[in-house]
Amino acid sequence: MIPEPLPAGFYVRAAEAVAGDLLGRLLVSEVDGARCVVRIVEVEAYTGPRDPASHAAGWHRSPRNEAMYGAGGRAYVYFTYGMHWCFNVVTGRAGYPSAVLVRAGEPLEGLAHMRRRRGVADDRLLVSGPARLAEALGIARALDGHPLDGPPLWLAAGRPVPGPRRRRTVRVGISRARERRLRFLERDNPWVSKP
Repeated sequence: MIPEPLPAGFYVRAAEAVAGDLLGRLLVSEVDGARCVVRIVEVEAYTGPRDPASHAAGWHRSPRNEAMYGAGGRAYVYFTYGMHWCFNVVTGRAGYPSAVLVRAGEPLEGLAHMRRRRGVADDRLLVSGPARLAEALGIARALDGHPLDGPPLWLAAGRPVPGPRRRRTVRVGISRARERRLRFLERDNPWVSKP
């Protein structure tokens, strides 16, 4: 059964609202014909030009972050530390750059493909962390700007995590606006990247 994509209206909201609602949703990848599905358990919101930790802080615009300026419901894929891809969900209206970084998931389908891509046997290391998740799902620059409503990469309904099961904390690995509680995770979920 192919999970139905989330409706376009899901994404046309503030990054903070979309972030919490992404928990429990399914991220489906069919990159290179390898079907993989993960259940999202950890994300971080980057709320736009007034967020000092955002790639679009101060309305910065470049070829690297151009996808952030599109309408919500597209992929923003960027390269970091000279070696890793990271996957974000663009949110809000066109012209206002905000996004949600998908940090970790629970692998549900296509584990053999994920293990091969990652080169690890420990399933705990497959999609626990944004770079690991992107590598396991075959997400790279070619998917930057891709509409998340169909193959090879889309988001489906899954089962949203109810409010009491969600936890908010500070974001990980940033040097600016570290006090902002814009990281959302499923409480007590073993697949979260950093407890």
